[in-house]
This record gives sequence, structure tokens and C-alpha cells, in this order.
Amino acid sequence: MRIVLASASPRRREILEQIGIKYDVCVSEVDEHSIEKDPKKLVMLLSERKAMAVLKALESGKSGLDVDPETESFCVIGCDTLVYREKGNGILGKPHSEAEAFEMLSALQGGVHEVYSGVTVLVSGLKTPIKRSFWERTAVHFSEMTDEEILEYIKTGDPMDKAGAYGIQGFCARYIDGIEGDYLNVVGLPASHLYKELKSLGIV
Repeated sequence: MRIVLASASPRRREILEQIGIKYDVCVSEVDEHSIEKDPKKLVMLLSERKAMAVLKALESGKSGLDVDPETESFCVIGCDTLVYREKGNGILGKPHSEAEAFEMLSALQGGVHEVYSGVTVLVSGLKTPIKRSFWERTAVHFSEMTDEEILEYIKTGDPMDKAGAYGIQGFCARYIDGIEGDYLNVVGLPASHLYKELKSLGIV
């Protein structure tokens, strides 16, 4: 069974390596636009889109990986993470500019927000293909930040490829007062929940 991560995220790769899962990477190219406003439904929807796109590429021989779709079976893991702030901003994805990053961090500082990750596991090569989707939520308590501190953080470049414009595992850790829930979910992949799903399917 080939495990394939449908993500280019280095953080998700590190988490899989951390928990001892061997995998290949195939980046999904999907439209992430959606009118869905429920963060739980949105992350599961997008994780399924990513996983489905990669599975189709694998089965059609267009994944770029050295695989044989005629003889191999695949377990594809798709994931999507977003930040949700109930008051005002709602769903926050990755910032498209430094100005947008500043706006996001200004809204998050001094309060509590939620990080949602959705994961879809697709297993092919069986009589009946398997799909498992789930979501994980973590509450994050953010310290107050001055405008100067926000700008200092933005200059590091760290916010620009992360949902909500921050990474809990880097420079911004100095502003995290605490969390309620899975830490790795905030990093980008709820490892414990994923491992339990893979174990229940006999993948690991």
C-alpha cells in the first residue's frame, strides 16, 4: 500500500515523518474556492477535493510518481487547515499580501480563535474503495501585539504561507499564551487522529 500525501506543506511532511509514516508526495492542483461558511464543512470539503485529485492522477498514471496503477494500491491523505474567528473576520486562509497579513494578525492578537483541519483518507485497490473524512478543532489564545511587533513578525516572511498569517511552531510562538486541543492540528495535521484512522483501516 503506497501512502501518498496530497500536500506540498513541509510542516505536514515533518509531522508524518515524526510519527513514523513512510509516504510519497503528490501535490494536488485544485480550485479551493467555495461558498461554504461552516469551517468544519469547508476543511473537509477541500481535503476531499485534494485527495480525489491526487488519486485520479495516480490511477491515470499522471502523478509524476514512479507507480504502477495496474498493480499498486494507494492510500491518499488530503488535508486543509484554516483559522476561524467568530467575531468579525470569520474564516481566515493564507494572506495574499503583507497588508492582508497585518490585518489578520491585528484581528487575532489579544483574543481567542480556532484552528480547524479537515483530513480525507482515500484507499484504492480494494473491492470497495474507502473514504474517511474527519475534522479537528483547536482553540488558540493569542497575546496582545503592538503594530511594531506585528510588522517585525511579517518581516520574517513566516506569515505568508500560513492560514491566519502565523505559525505556532516558529517566531510567533512568543505570542501564544496557550491552546485547548491538539498542538499538531495548529501546525497543520492532526497526527493522533490521523494515525488512529490509518490504524483502524489496517494501513499502519
